[in-house]
Amino acid sequence: MRVPNRLTEPLLSRQPQDRVLEEQGELVSYRNKTYVAFASEDIHCYRMMEAWRDNDNIDFSFFDAHDLYVARDTSTRETIKRRLRERLSNIAKQVVLLGSRTAKRKGGDSWSFLAHEVDTIIQLNLPVVVANLDGTRDANTSFIPKPFLDAQYYTVSVSFQSAVIKYALDEYAPDFVNSEKSGNYHYKPHLYTRLGL
Repeated sequence: MRVPNRLTEPLLSRQPQDRVLEEQGELVSYRNKTYVAFASEDIHCYRMMEAWRDNDNIDFSFFDAHDLYVARDTSTRETIKRRLRERLSNIAKQVVLLGSRTAKRKGGDSWSFLAHEVDTIIQLNLPVVVANLDGTRDANTSFIPKPFLDAQYYTVSVSFQSAVIKYALDEYAPDFVNSEKSGNYHYKPHLYTRLGL
């Protein structure tokens, strides 16, 4: 796979102004703990990400923050919320949000565990890659929870495909903390072509 020239081939744009971000550094595997946030109805897609990670023929790996601080089904609501916060604050360095209409609704309902995760992510200022489960490649605000939109939180949206999720974790997440950008971004079509998608 050819790595794009970072100075002459910008690949990330912001909607709707379509502002371009410059890329930096070499493409390397980003190995921090990754927290995958999702509506319970979308758990099958989380399982797919685990399958990608475990498949030797797919270049996709992440250290799953869900493996630690496991809450039991008999745990109280407050215990589960505390465990979720522990995972996010002590383990996670980046977040993949499985983007769907259900995730948008639950992520902004102020009651669900996903809403608690979204609030904690904002408080901890963690980078968020929104993986659109419908396969779209733009920053689809109908999939992004309202708290992220209201805060003009810097996110990048990608399609639910292992190669582009990995690319976003490698490129966007490490630069997130030092960035002054805000709002929702997405990659331009030629990046998907370069990734073979």
